[in-house]
Amino acid sequence: MSFINEYLKKIDTVIENGYYKDNWESLSHIKVPTWLTNGKFGIFIHWGVYSVPAFGNEWYPRHMYVKGTEEYEHHIKTYGKHKDFGYADFVPIFKAEKFDPSSWIKTFKDSGAKYIMPVGEHHDGFQMYDSDISQWCAAKMGPKRDVVGELKAEAEKNGLVFCVSSHRAENYWFMSDCREFDSGLQDIYYQEPYGYAVKLWEPTPLNEPSHDINFTGASKEHLDDWLVRSCELVDKYQPQTVWFDWWIQNHSFKPYLKKFAAYYYNRGREWNKEVAINYKYDAFAKGTAVFDVERGQLANIRNRFWQTDTSIAKNSWSFTEGNDFKTPESIIQDLVDIVSKNGALLLNVGPKADGTICDEEKHVLSEIGKWLKINGESIYDTTFWEIYGEGPTEVPDGAFSDTERSPFTPEDIRFTYKPPFIYANLLSWPKDGKIEIKALADRSPYFLGNVESVEILGTNEKALFDRNKKALSISVKTKIETTYPVCLKIKID
Repeated sequence: MSFINEYLKKIDTVIENGYYKDNWESLSHIKVPTWLTNGKFGIFIHWGVYSVPAFGNEWYPRHMYVKGTEEYEHHIKTYGKHKDFGYADFVPIFKAEKFDPSSWIKTFKDSGAKYIMPVGEHHDGFQMYDSDISQWCAAKMGPKRDVVGELKAEAEKNGLVFCVSSHRAENYWFMSDCREFDSGLQDIYYQEPYGYAVKLWEPTPLNEPSHDINFTGASKEHLDDWLVRSCELVDKYQPQTVWFDWWIQNHSFKPYLKKFAAYYYNRGREWNKEVAINYKYDAFAKGTAVFDVERGQLANIRNRFWQTDTSIAKNSWSFTEGNDFKTPESIIQDLVDIVSKNGALLLNVGPKADGTICDEEKHVLSEIGKWLKINGESIYDTTFWEIYGEGPTEVPDGAFSDTERSPFTPEDIRFTYKPPFIYANLLSWPKDGKIEIKALADRSPYFLGNVESVEILGTNEKALFDRNKKALSISVKTKIETTYPVCLKIKID
């Protein structure tokens, strides 16, 4: 506790002497980093001890203790009784013997990503970095390597912005169902990596903690520990974004969120680096951090910059046997849609326990990279236009809707803008090569200027076009056969 208390004093001193104070008014002066608003596309990395069982998803450490779940039954069948083989017993098996940060970073850079974000600590309480707070970290157990530090060094050597996420908040209750049976943990007060295992709700297999900010709060011990761990990540690795998962919305975290933000933003000023915090729901006051939507998008343009975090796998953030992967086409379509609405895409990969990235995820990343090499100018360094786009397909608004939308049609178009060009990405290419853009019709309420030329990125063709009161009609002679979006570069005056 002496380390925690000394660190808390340091946090208070930095805030007292810094530009940013721990109140929303002061924190509202932060600017969204230019590298983020220009970069648009990053890679999330869920890799940890939960990659060893590779069953269910990254919530295996919780669900293995919840009676009635597939994970509970799988664990007994595969590893034996919980009291004889608990979650902590996976740690020595997590050797990461094939982990090659240079290979990872090459794959991510080739995908066109501009920033990376490894998980620093997930709900399971195992830190993927070299911590002075705990022995339960990758530098001292399991791989015995500073995974976060190695990725930071390799990323920055290759011109990628380094970020990190923390899911530590949820560790307070994450393993709580271990108290419901003879698990070997039913009587713990605090034990790493299991945390406090506090019961905040009645135990049923499908009943998870509420998002309600007025739900039972965390203890001071956990909150102090959370704040110090978060600031340790900041001080050791100087990440340019810190991403937090949803339970920081709980009312008990509010004063701690303000302290963390003030500390981190002041550190950013000291480093002369643009930094940001990602949050969900209403954890932070608007304008004090960057809003994040998990596994979902927005239906319309949001004037404040935002981010989607989603995964290549539909069913899991971590690697599991039998993951159901999205297609590269659908992910690129979502990237275009998100950017047209003033957002960025943080796309997750889940490496195997040995440190290799599976072929399916490598394929998706490679295809995104090929598309961005041709069409990246419609994504990077752009902003949103007067409207995000047009077409019949509705994108569901909000979290956990990333697999709900209907397939896009040739009438679905998304706009981005970088003077003197409007970029119109056709999310599905029309077989006859004929396009009508209603938003650019003569005397359109969105655009009264002149259209000078229309190019098709990836070809040498300048398309023929006619502008009338119905639409900007474009005819393309080049035969294009693709399942990916095609971008029209429209020069305006």
